[in-house]
Amino acid sequence: MLPKITLWSLLALGIVFIALFFLGGSNGSLEVAGDFLDIPRFTDAFLIWVYILVGLVVLITLAVVIVEFCNNWKTNRRKAYAMLGVVGGFIALALICWFLGSPEKIHIVGYEGTDNEGAWAQLADAVIYACYFLITATICTMIWGYIHTRKLK
Repeated sequence: MLPKITLWSLLALGIVFIALFFLGGSNGSLEVAGDFLDIPRFTDAFLIWVYILVGLVVLITLAVVIVEFCNNWKTNRRKAYAMLGVVGGFIALALICWFLGSPEKIHIVGYEGTDNEGAWAQLADAVIYACYFLITATICTMIWGYIHTRKLK
């Protein structure tokens, strides 16, 4: 019962923050290349909510991996080592994507801050490279699964 309440509460809060972002009015406008763009009033609240959700996902994922590893370690060590291999693969992917990223300044029209250069720019690139790799891996897995099931029939 508690997981259902938690999920419905998170969904409701997400809908509220999305509605505030899109329907909450404007904090003025910004001139970009001759056009005036509205600045949503609740951008910071929306971004903080997204950061909280990402943090929850990371914490829950780590907790599940640790619990599963401990359970597998007691019953089936081979499966536990395989799980460590998968975790090691994701860590290797993160490191490779990090080093593929560039710390050079990202030019954003109308932005004058420093969060678009250095480690933040490299992190943005790393996330994009990781997305490319994971999307490609998903498509390849789908194709392989289709071929494999056809071969079994």
